[in-house]
Amino acid sequence: MTRGWKITMVVAAVVVIAATPLFWLLDSPDTGQLVGASVQAAAGIAALVWALFQRPQTGQRQARGPVDRAVKTGTAEATDGGSASTGVSRPGGAGSGASTAERTGNATAEGTGSKASTGVDYTP
Repeated sequence: MTRGWKITMVVAAVVVIAATPLFWLLDSPDTGQLVGASVQAAAGIAALVWALFQRPQTGQRQARGPVDRAVKTGTAEATDGGSASTGVSRPGGAGSGASTAERTGNATAEGTGSKASTGVDYTP
């Protein structure tokens, strides 16, 4: 959950906890209204607790380090032990941050020891 959504959830929960049961209880409530107010307060408290314990997302927007993207790439060819990639290549998963590959082109490998990749490649 992003910081903005977390703040929004906390504010909304506080409003539900305070305002709604108060509105119900101001008009000389009967038993049903007391139960309704209690359920609404409990829902607000549950939302508040849930929002407070959410951790930031680990997706692209929250990733530390570089963000590598390959989008709409062309064709790549490797021959005689060469390497071709139309996506993102991070040997052995080196570095930090996020990597994505979308609508990549064709990669062709011909010959012994040749290698081709069209997505995110973490191999050594």
